[in-house]
Amino acid sequence: QVQLVESGGGLVPAGGSLRLSCAASGRTFRSYAMGWFRQAPGKEREFVATINWSGGATSYADSVKGRFTISRDNAKNTVYLQMNSLKLEDTAVYYCAADPSRTTVWSTWDYWGQGTQGTVSS
Repeated sequence: QVQLVESGGGLVPAGGSLRLSCAASGRTFRSYAMGWFRQAPGKEREFVATINWSGGATSYADSVKGRFTISRDNAKNTVYLQMNSLKLEDTAVYYCAADPSRTTVWSTWDYWGQGTQGTVSS
C-alpha cells in the first residue's frame, strides 16, 4: 500500500515555472515506478511523465518534452516534476501515481494522490 500526497501547484504566468512534489508513505517506495498525469477541465486524464524505480529511465509526453523534468529521491520517498516554459494548455490538475509497472496508460496505475492544481495565466 502506498499513499501519495502532491504539493507545489499554483498560479503562474505563461513562460513561468512550477515544481510539483509528491511525497509517498511506506518503505516500499523504491519498488514502484512513479508517474505524473494531468487532467484539464472537460478532458480525459493524460500521461505527462514517468520514472522507473531507480530514476535511471524516464519518459515524457511529446507535449512536455524538453520543458518538464521528472526526478525522484528514494531517500526522501519523493518524486518531483519540474515544469518550465509553461503554456496556457498546461493548466490542469496534476496527479502523482505509483505502480510496479511503468506505462503511459493512466488506468493501469494502482495508487494515486489527490491532485494539485496548476494554472497558467496569460
